[in-house]
Amino acid sequence: MKSYFIKQYQKAPAILGDMPEPVMNDDDVLVEVCAAGLNHLDLRIKSGEFKMLVPYSFPLILGHDVAGKVVAVGKNVPQFAVGDEVFARPRDGRIGAFAEKIAIHQDDVAKKPSNLSMADTAGLPLVALTAWQALVETAQVKAGQKVFIHAGAGGVGVGVGNVAIQWAKYLGAFVGTTASTANVDFVKSLGADLVIDYKKQNFTDVLKDYDVVLNSLDKKTLLNSLKVMQKGGRLISISGPPTPAYAKKAGLNVFLQLAMYFLSRGVRYASCRKKVDYQFLFMQANGKQLAQIARLVEQGHIKPYTQSVYPFEEINQAFDELEQGRTRGKIVVSMR
Repeated sequence: MKSYFIKQYQKAPAILGDMPEPVMNDDDVLVEVCAAGLNHLDLRIKSGEFKMLVPYSFPLILGHDVAGKVVAVGKNVPQFAVGDEVFARPRDGRIGAFAEKIAIHQDDVAKKPSNLSMADTAGLPLVALTAWQALVETAQVKAGQKVFIHAGAGGVGVGVGNVAIQWAKYLGAFVGTTASTANVDFVKSLGADLVIDYKKQNFTDVLKDYDVVLNSLDKKTLLNSLKVMQKGGRLISISGPPTPAYAKKAGLNVFLQLAMYFLSRGVRYASCRKKVDYQFLFMQANGKQLAQIARLVEQGHIKPYTQSVYPFEEINQAFDELEQGRTRGKIVVSMR
């Protein structure tokens, strides 16, 4: 089957070629891929940046976001049937959305929103799950709180900004964000109450007393975020540095736990002085959460934004656009 894969960790583009069809387990759903979303995470996995956190064997088919049709189900799968239209963020260790078919554990799969195309659906799982797990599970955002989301247009990091803005508004929060001059009106249309044009202003000069900050940028920006927070606030980073608590929860060995202790020591110390809770978030696959997200999409509370759709054969060009870092929404490849 047509696939986009690597034989080793590398900076160069992956290989567009043929791979064997996936082998199903009894708890799996076999999905014929209609569209797949691109993420910076794919590039970081490809280069080996996360090989200590999520080791893979080769050859490795890339791709973390998928929308498609069920073509077979394992004998232990009661909730899906052949012909169902579904979407998923396959769990770590079992990625592979950039292929004609993928076998996914049933717990990672949900029926796609009925009001979205396959292309629009394919860009949703990773960013929507990240926003859910950051704002609902970790920050426990409540109505009336102030939430600050870096990079609201979603062109950097994992591109979670524009979905996170909508999510925070749905939860009843006052939402501040940053954007370039060209994207100010766009993020306002998503529901942002206060927009900092980072080309003209420094967010630390404008904002204060925020309850929650969601960071997807560099460590300097993460540390500066503490300046706009109030005591008891929650600082969540999806771009690092990872903490010892995360390492322990993820079951990493004692050496990695020690490494993360030193990597995050500065941020944790600064957060402690500010009396702010700092947490690193590495999003987890979750089909039940995707099902709830699908309902919110169908009700009009959350809307994904797709910037570009490429044919699968042009996936390298699609990644070239992603790496430019000037996207508003998601970039997607279509298999058919």
